[in-house]
Amino acid sequence: MSAAICLAAARTIMYPHGGGHLWVYLQWALSLLALGWRVIWLEGIDPGDPERDPRELATTLKQRLKPYGLADSVALCSLTDEPLPPDVTEHAMDLDAASEADLLLNLWHSLPASVVNRFRRAAFVDTDPGLLQIWMTRGDVQVASHHLYFTIGETVGTSAARFPDCGLRWLYTPPPVFLPAWPTVSVDSTAPYTTVTHWWGSRFEFGGQVINEEKHVSFLEYKELPSRICASLELAICLGEHYDDWRARLEPLGWQVRQAWDVSATPDQYRAYIQQSRGEFSCAKPACMTLANAWVSDRTLCYLASGKPAVVQHTGDSRVLPDAGGLFRFRNMDEAVQAFSAVESDYERHARLARQLTEEHFNGCDVVARVLEQTLDIGPRRPARARRPGRVTRE
Repeated sequence: MSAAICLAAARTIMYPHGGGHLWVYLQWALSLLALGWRVIWLEGIDPGDPERDPRELATTLKQRLKPYGLADSVALCSLTDEPLPPDVTEHAMDLDAASEADLLLNLWHSLPASVVNRFRRAAFVDTDPGLLQIWMTRGDVQVASHHLYFTIGETVGTSAARFPDCGLRWLYTPPPVFLPAWPTVSVDSTAPYTTVTHWWGSRFEFGGQVINEEKHVSFLEYKELPSRICASLELAICLGEHYDDWRARLEPLGWQVRQAWDVSATPDQYRAYIQQSRGEFSCAKPACMTLANAWVSDRTLCYLASGKPAVVQHTGDSRVLPDAGGLFRFRNMDEAVQAFSAVESDYERHARLARQLTEEHFNGCDVVARVLEQTLDIGPRRPARARRPGRVTRE
């Protein structure tokens, strides 16, 4: 097998209703295809999981990938010593076939070393900057040895980081957005600013401070925002059985609340929901502000590429993210209110700037090509576990 990249996704197969989650990896896969590479989509399955039927999971994944020409590109591997049932693997590639690829591009921090080590070349992409390095330092996650380590967090491994580097050299890459899949779409001025979000997370102590991943904590700091702006705001939240409780709490404050799985369960639904919005308003996990990781969501890039201005929480100084102009990054309520005033006073201009930002810095084909340039001419693997205590620096 030649001219092939094996893309390891972070268990999209276990989240069949996560259209937005699937798009994280579709951006990479579609960009690779556009660059002329053959793509192998690698997913791991625990065959001993009593709560999930691996046959149903594999079938759903292939259905989700079919519109993008990737249904026949799926490779499956077992995450345990137990082999996958034959009727699960008979319509997919196995690990032997996948490992013949020129490169493993791994976007899942928990892909077992026994899988990673099957590939001649392996590059890891960190999509949880700051948090991942803390998890590694705490021993919560053990990333397998790769040749190179990329991250979408601009401050990772720099003097601006407020977290360890784990003794590794981290190479920054912007998250990609495959622009042909996200054309500019105009909507009526009455359309709401929206976002799609998970509400929950954990909190723990590290280095004498609390690291909080609960995104609802950030949103509640801005619960009065609808009363201070003219635009309408809508949240599509993965709330499950808590939906009615949160809807009763937020709608009297002026928020529209949707169940995320009703509007974004498939990649097409997710894209349609974003493109039918006027723009995005979203907060980040408190951990992003605590760690100043300069993170930007791949979801926000989908809004921007679609010509939708975005008003999102400031996560740290950035070389590529503006604080105003298509993308507005706010630090407090007054800045959020001012951002909406600026956008609505010159909406068409900010819509153009939003698209231009993705074209200049996040064009999937350009981003992926740069990653491959650095990865396909590489030396021996470097261990992912630090041989010395991870460095911690503070601004």
